[in-house]
Amino acid sequence: MASIESLIVANYSFTLIIVGTVLNATTLLILSRPRFRNTRARPMLHYMRTMAILDTFMLYGWNLDHYLTTIQSFYILRYSLVSCKFVSFISYFAPQSSAWLRVFVSLDRYLSLSRLHRTWFSNSKHTLMIIACILVILFALNLHFFLFVCYYRQNGTISALSWLYDVYPLWDYVNLGVCNIVPFILMVIFNSGVIYHLIILRRTTTLQNPRIQHRAISITLVITTFIFLAMTMPSAIAFAFFSDANDTLLKFFDSFLYSYYVLSFPLYMLTFPEFREECISIVGLKGWDRRIQPQTQVPLQTI
Repeated sequence: MASIESLIVANYSFTLIIVGTVLNATTLLILSRPRFRNTRARPMLHYMRTMAILDTFMLYGWNLDHYLTTIQSFYILRYSLVSCKFVSFISYFAPQSSAWLRVFVSLDRYLSLSRLHRTWFSNSKHTLMIIACILVILFALNLHFFLFVCYYRQNGTISALSWLYDVYPLWDYVNLGVCNIVPFILMVIFNSGVIYHLIILRRTTTLQNPRIQHRAISITLVITTFIFLAMTMPSAIAFAFFSDANDTLLKFFDSFLYSYYVLSFPLYMLTFPEFREECISIVGLKGWDRRIQPQTQVPLQTI
């Protein structure tokens, strides 16, 4: 019989799936509204939409397995080779892709605040190229899960390991570097530059500064990237160096990691006024959260 702690972790994992799917779908819906369709002026939207999709996929990897194995006694990694390979692949591919998208979000914010003119990274087509390159490279990096991981043993059962090499904890070490350490270093560097320029912009008394339009969304994305680092690092370290620790404890760290992937919607609501206004208009509360606008309006191209 499962312990109380493991039951709590398992049910929390299931809650994350339900809540995260709904919130991320809502986020994607809002970011697809007419107000956010001008991706030429707002290429950052490509990153935000892609992250909403990847954050949803993330919840259907090991997070789903934590719930099924404890509550339903259903081992998705042993159900079929397809499910075993998919769960193993998506559990590494999705967080790595999400991390590197946030690296380029931080770079884009830094360049937008530090340069008076649009850079190569601020072009909508180039943003799509960057996203495609990130996904293709990380797909290729994790392709071995489809080729060599998960196989039938002689007794007919399925192993989630590799028949060619020791995939664990080797790939947990690789994941720690690709998903956490390198992105952490780059995000800190770029976000430090973003924070510096935000401080400078705070002293700006005129809206004629072309960089002032990037302030709101830059603050939002700096907050989300730092929370990403704080919530994903503990699990990666635990599985890379303490994989023999208590299974419930490891799943607890995983739950803490997966919690991040349901936070985009509330973070956008709290820190991104335009997103909040659009959400409120959808539910029909157009008169709520009205504020007195200054005589000089900042254009809608705020990303």
